[in-house]
Amino acid sequence: MAVALGVVAKALFRAPTGTRDILAPESARRRRLVSVFADLAERSGFGQLESPVFEDIGVFQRLGAASEIVTKELFEFFDKGDPPRHLALRPELTASVCRAFAEHRPTVPWKIWYSGSQFRYERPQAGRYRQFEQVGVETLGTDDPHADVEVIGLGMRFYEALGLKQVRLLVNSLGDADSRPAYDAALAAYLQGRRGELSEQSRVTLERNPLRVLDSKRDQDQPVIAAAPLMVDFLSGASAEHFATVRDGLDRLGAAYEISPRLVRGLDYYTRTTFEFAADALDTAQNAVGGGGRYDALVEELGGPPTPGIGFALGVDRILLACDAEGAFAAAPTPVDVFVVDVAGGASAVVLCDRLRQAGFGVDRAFDGRSMKAQMKRADRSGATVAVIVGPDEQAEGTATVRDLRPGGGQNRVTQHDLVPAVAKLLEGTTS
Repeated sequence: MAVALGVVAKALFRAPTGTRDILAPESARRRRLVSVFADLAERSGFGQLESPVFEDIGVFQRLGAASEIVTKELFEFFDKGDPPRHLALRPELTASVCRAFAEHRPTVPWKIWYSGSQFRYERPQAGRYRQFEQVGVETLGTDDPHADVEVIGLGMRFYEALGLKQVRLLVNSLGDADSRPAYDAALAAYLQGRRGELSEQSRVTLERNPLRVLDSKRDQDQPVIAAAPLMVDFLSGASAEHFATVRDGLDRLGAAYEISPRLVRGLDYYTRTTFEFAADALDTAQNAVGGGGRYDALVEELGGPPTPGIGFALGVDRILLACDAEGAFAAAPTPVDVFVVDVAGGASAVVLCDRLRQAGFGVDRAFDGRSMKAQMKRADRSGATVAVIVGPDEQAEGTATVRDLRPGGGQNRVTQHDLVPAVAKLLEGTTS
């Protein structure tokens, strides 16, 4: 299309790569998901923590020099301070939780839940964005294996509450300070012996942290990983006992789980218990919908006292994809009980909408002086059960016509004083 001489076309701005706008009703679905999680967490004694979206970059560098989250995916920047401070958008929340614990020293065990956006500069794909939302819990200040069971059980019950039936629980133990040196040495020697068979990325990872190679999903690395030494064969007595107690607790909960001896997760801070939830309904190798583990040294790394911790983070986008695949936890339209139709100038709708909303009803209306026909079409599309109509006659009399929009529904005129009980009576037995 030709542009008139002297007219400069305005740029059409779009959401940045790896981000998107979430519109209703999907936004309401996500809010309901967080509400379900919050209810379960708070009934288990977890209180909510809200932490900053950005932190000193050092908080996240403690996640491990071999983690791609640190080496490749941080959104980092310098602020306007003098001197400028080196900051980063949070790529995950466990480090922020541990920083908050080190700063505030709350009474232990400190049990918190959270929700919010995280940021990672990675290649966008189905269920993975550069800005993404997680829900999670952390328990700090106890190394009791039953705390591990409580945390894992909460995640399991959350998926059940959403109606998901095809989520598998994978568990492993990464051992403790007495177990890891011998295993790390055996794993490093094995991987070095087969170094030429690894992908270029895993050869780089091998030099930083051999354990991280086990987290590779690249096809080239799988035969090497499949034959690698197993951590379970190197567990100390204390670690083996801890893991046995975790498994016993899961058995007592009736939780179906698989021992996954090569499960290491993607961060360097994990010790002892690690776990992951996999959604089999997702037709992809990247089917993890959440996971976590124990991290008994992270608080100390961030300036706090030695403090054991256990927690998980669950990805909202992947969970909702799994819900879609299973036909669970569907999005629902924004509930509208009543639609006010005002063809007498629009001022009456201002008052009646407010009155009905204060009474607890979902109420909408039209604007711009539309005709009765146009407003009734909007009322039908809104999904409302009841239409409240005000025309010149009703306005003069101080009344309103209440119309039942369901098939075969009738209508009657009531005084505006009696409007709320009249609407309530019509809506009895319906759900918004």
